[in-house]
Amino acid sequence: MAKKKKAPSSNTIALNKKAKHDYFIEEKFEAGMELQGWEVKSCREGKAQLTDSYVLFKDGQAWLLGARIQPLPSASTHFVTEPDRTRRLLLNKREIAKLVAAVNQKGYACVCTAIYWKQHLIKCEIALAKGKAGHDKRETERERDWNRQKQRLMRSDHR
Repeated sequence: MAKKKKAPSSNTIALNKKAKHDYFIEEKFEAGMELQGWEVKSCREGKAQLTDSYVLFKDGQAWLLGARIQPLPSASTHFVTEPDRTRRLLLNKREIAKLVAAVNQKGYACVCTAIYWKQHLIKCEIALAKGKAGHDKRETERERDWNRQKQRLMRSDHR
C-alpha cells in the first residue's frame, strides 16, 4: 500500500513583509515564474527570500530582480547555480501593458509581495504599489497596535 504524503501546512513559500510597510498596495496580480529545476526543489524546502525584490519591465516582458533562491547543498555540480539571477515572470500582454503604464506614472512601483504554490505550479504575487512617506509608516504602525489592543480587550471581556 502506498504511503500518503503529508499536506504542507501552508502554500506560501515566501512573503515580502517589507513591501507592505514601505508601500500602499493598490492592485495585485498573479504571475507565473520561469524557474530551473534546482530552484523548484529549493522552493519546496522554503529557501526563497523576497526582501528588496522588485519587478522590471523590458522589451514587453516582466522580470523579477532581487529575489534570492538559495541552492540546496545536494544540488548537482553539472551546472552553475545563481541564487540572485533575474527570473522571467509570465503575464498576459494586457496585464504587462497595464503595469507598464502605471509604473511610468510618478510614485508607482511594481513589487513582488509573495511566492506561493498553486496546485503544482509556483506563482508570484506582484503588486502595483505607491511609496509611503515616513509619517504614513508611523500611522500604519499606530493603527496596527491599536487593532491589537482592541483584540486583547475583546478577548479579556469575553472570559
